[in-house]
Amino acid sequence: MVIKGSRHEDERGILTFNNAFDASEVKRIYTIQNHSTDFIRGWQGHTTEQRWFAAVQGRFEIRVILLNNAETPDPELPETCHTLTSATLDFLHVPAGCVTALRAVEEHSKLLVMSDYALGEIQDEIRFPLSYFNNGPQKN
Repeated sequence: MVIKGSRHEDERGILTFNNAFDASEVKRIYTIQNHSTDFIRGWQGHTTEQRWFAAVQGRFEIRVILLNNAETPDPELPETCHTLTSATLDFLHVPAGCVTALRAVEEHSKLLVMSDYALGEIQDEIRFPLSYFNNGPQKN
């Protein structure tokens, strides 16, 4: 799921890049900034839309669950946890049929989000309360 980026630093400054990321499917781009590292945004996802995430400032923890049923998923489904940092331009690809829970690990973190559908093009959003999944995210 992670498309690794990289970083180059010299006397001119710092360049973060990801030459492996193919942005040809992207139709929409936005950013997310949580007001607090105590806040967890989730569980939210899409049945058809896929998304890509990258930390452009600070660090974000992103938990991902692949659903077995979009309406009543098993609360015991396993999750994967990924930490994205602005030090490298790694992209996390989240395919359709997954839900995510996002938490800023550092204050003032900013997450870039890209989608393969334009706003309003489809209606496929899925939402569950944080407590729905038994392995749900906890504040560390």
